[in-house]
Amino acid sequence: MKKTIYIILTQTKTFLSRAIGMYTGKQMNHASIAFDDELHDMYSFGRLQLHNPLSGGFLREQAETGLFENARCMIYKVEVSTYQYLRMKEKVRYMHDNRDRYKYNFIGLFGVMFHKEVKRDRAYFCSQFVATILKMGGLEVRENPAFMTPHCLSNLEYAEPVYEGSLADYLHAVRLPVVPYAI
Repeated sequence: MKKTIYIILTQTKTFLSRAIGMYTGKQMNHASIAFDDELHDMYSFGRLQLHNPLSGGFLREQAETGLFENARCMIYKVEVSTYQYLRMKEKVRYMHDNRDRYKYNFIGLFGVMFHKEVKRDRAYFCSQFVATILKMGGLEVRENPAFMTPHCLSNLEYAEPVYEGSLADYLHAVRLPVVPYAI
């Protein structure tokens, strides 16, 4: 039986996102992975505190709040086997349960620029994390995850585009409205 995971690329307009965009020449400069189309189960590496760009690490992201409230996005779906889905989700769950041991790989961003791998235990930047999870799930990732940009993720052969536009509009379209129970 097939399962679906989602790769979400966003444009958050933070200083770091704009700096990455200046280097890559691309608009979407943050990557996340989700295990449901409503993006309730969405994860990445990014800022842990809204107003502190230096407080980075592993997080379960809230697609409807904070930096994502006015974000533009591109969403891709990836069909995987149940085994691959569970393997990826298990690794993400482990990371979430041990999130205090993980760090944002700021230095790794410079490694991308100079195409020099910066190996750090339990440290990732967003697209490196997504590529690593895909690879752990047995999916082909031709580039070393340490050099992956969000744009590289959009070029994966098996990533099928499903949406481009406002993240808030996407969420409004896929999330069912809460209807009060009438007696």
